[in-house]
Amino acid sequence: MEKIIELMASPTQMAQIGEDVGAYKARKRPFLSFVSAITSGAFIALAFVFYTTTQTGISPTASWGLTKLVGGMVFALGLIMVVVCGAELFTSSTMSMVARVTGKITTFQMIRNWIVVYLGNFVGAMFIVMLIWWSGQTLADHGQWGLTILKTAQHKIHHTWWQAFCLGMLCNIMVCAAVWMSYSGKTLTDKILVMILPIGMFVGSGFEHSVANMFMIPMGIIVAHFGSADFWQQLGINQAQFADLDIYHFIVKNLIPVTLGNLIGGGVCISLVQYYLNKPHHH
Repeated sequence: MEKIIELMASPTQMAQIGEDVGAYKARKRPFLSFVSAITSGAFIALAFVFYTTTQTGISPTASWGLTKLVGGMVFALGLIMVVVCGAELFTSSTMSMVARVTGKITTFQMIRNWIVVYLGNFVGAMFIVMLIWWSGQTLADHGQWGLTILKTAQHKIHHTWWQAFCLGMLCNIMVCAAVWMSYSGKTLTDKILVMILPIGMFVGSGFEHSVANMFMIPMGIIVAHFGSADFWQQLGINQAQFADLDIYHFIVKNLIPVTLGNLIGGGVCISLVQYYLNKPHHH
């Protein structure tokens, strides 16, 4: 057992790291958190760009499950970039609940950090949305890349409120499990490897991540409303099919329930439960 502990942090040590990280982030100057969150939002958006590329131009006979597996595995790039660069991501910032429960931070500090990081993530995601739009990437593979965005975004706004909430919970259970398990790693390789499958699982299964959706749905809205006549003609699709891709559906049908689900899934189901089970001086 002693040998194992040398190779990885123990669950009790991980709980201590989780508490310390939450406290550090919530006490950080809001401007620094905001800039860090912009980079994080961009990293997650770039991972969704990679995902979209792998889901484009797939033959109709291809296995649905294996196709999603590939998309999920490549999306892990986003969380790897976030964790390695120490960037602030709203979904993992929900774990600062631990530092609040132990009295390391105030409720005000915790909620202020969540709001600042959430807004920064949105700015970062929108930055990549605009870069992708101006780069012409949506026209790749004769417009099929843009069609993948449209179909994915439209699917996301057609969940019921409760479905979106539950999918948000499931997503952040996996994201925060990945981040929490990364606390056990003593090397960069350990941290990266332990995160790949949980992230691949949530993306491949179609769970809902509020920050990833800050890229995917606005990207879909822009393509739906500003795609050229040539773009639609090339695809042989009527633009009206995607008329429901709008800001109202994005915020009310997806972003609000998914964000609340993310908060409960990560903050309560992972961080508070893991801390309670493994907190220092528990016995």
